[in-house]
Amino acid sequence: MADILKTILSNLPEKVIDNANFEGANIVVYTSDKKFFNEGEQQIRDVVNKIKKRVELRASESILMDKEATEKLIRETVPAEAEIQNILFDDERGIVVLEVKRPGVAIGRGGEILKTIKEKTFWIPQTIRTPAIQSKITDAIRHTLFVKEAYRKKFLNSIGKRVYKEWNPEKKEEWVRVSVLGAGRQVGRSCFLIQTPESRILLDCGVDIAASNSDKFPYLNAPEVDINRIDAVIISHAHLDHSGFLPYLYKLGYRGPCYMTAPTRDIAALLALDFIGVAYKKASAPLFGAADVKMMVKHSIDLNYNEVTDITPDVRLTLYNAGHALGSSMIHLNIGNGLHNLLYTADFKFIKSRVLDPAMFRFPRLETLMIESTYGGKENVLPTRAQAEEEFVAAVKKTIEEKGKVLVPVLGVGRAQEMMLMEWSGI
Repeated sequence: MADILKTILSNLPEKVIDNANFEGANIVVYTSDKKFFNEGEQQIRDVVNKIKKRVELRASESILMDKEATEKLIRETVPAEAEIQNILFDDERGIVVLEVKRPGVAIGRGGEILKTIKEKTFWIPQTIRTPAIQSKITDAIRHTLFVKEAYRKKFLNSIGKRVYKEWNPEKKEEWVRVSVLGAGRQVGRSCFLIQTPESRILLDCGVDIAASNSDKFPYLNAPEVDINRIDAVIISHAHLDHSGFLPYLYKLGYRGPCYMTAPTRDIAALLALDFIGVAYKKASAPLFGAADVKMMVKHSIDLNYNEVTDITPDVRLTLYNAGHALGSSMIHLNIGNGLHNLLYTADFKFIKSRVLDPAMFRFPRLETLMIESTYGGKENVLPTRAQAEEEFVAAVKKTIEEKGKVLVPVLGVGRAQEMMLMEWSGI
């Protein structure tokens, strides 16, 4: 795999490809040949079928339409019903992102509108849905991901070089080791180190809000932990007991990728900033600053559920729906090209709630299962959701009838939304 770029170029027509780079585990080839850009997709697909890796064709900067003209064409091409809110250009990667209220309208039947934009401007158009409620946090996150495109491009290319470093499993010792750096027999500060002969990966990096300082943070001073040798961090979900220590890693100098879903990235950043604010309100020095949260976002790589990606030479990652909170994931690692399959569930929920679908539970093959066991004791027999809601509503109704006041302290991420959607008939 060391010569994967040469292999790709050797299977494409001569003189049409200007350069090829890594973008994480994906491979991107750039062309200044306008005809090949619009008609070369089949040849790219042939290469993908041969090497079994993702390859994307993009236009070199020299043939990209002027940004002002591109924006004008986009606004003329995309129906007004799509309600374009913003247009973001990623110059370094030749991508233009359309923030719209109705992505389906902007995409068009069979993607025809985006195809037209691509053919006429040579930019690769992508759409994202504008949040129903405008958020300065999400705006700042998107700005961070686009404002320094050159840094981001260089960062993603460095990941690809690491992923596709020459690796021959037949010549290497095969083993997997798990070190518990937090959350072993404890609720909070979830953090586990996965080691193979090739890789060092952290699963989650949280804090224990309720603990004393000595037991609050993961054991990053363990002898097997070296910040400079960590290849990747994977965050299951945004709750602070799983993500709250991640910005501190970047404060310590970690500059590798952190993988998570896009909702987890956004909510984790929001909660980290809130964590800083709470520290100031308590007149104590925060563990990290806003610059460290920004650094975390800058190095984040968001994945969709069921999307398979290589994260090191011998580990493939797939995130599956955990049903616990918006963006929450079960982390599946395929280690050693099928040698070992490990699933780290983190928090999960099997029932369908008012907000979320149930967790994924069918896996074709697992050798190791690391399962969250909070509330999993034999004495922890909980009522059904319907029974719990019925009892809660009854208690609220009784309090109101007796002229009392109801205060409901509840987690703001996930639980509050479930409460607001509860059936309140009769109150």
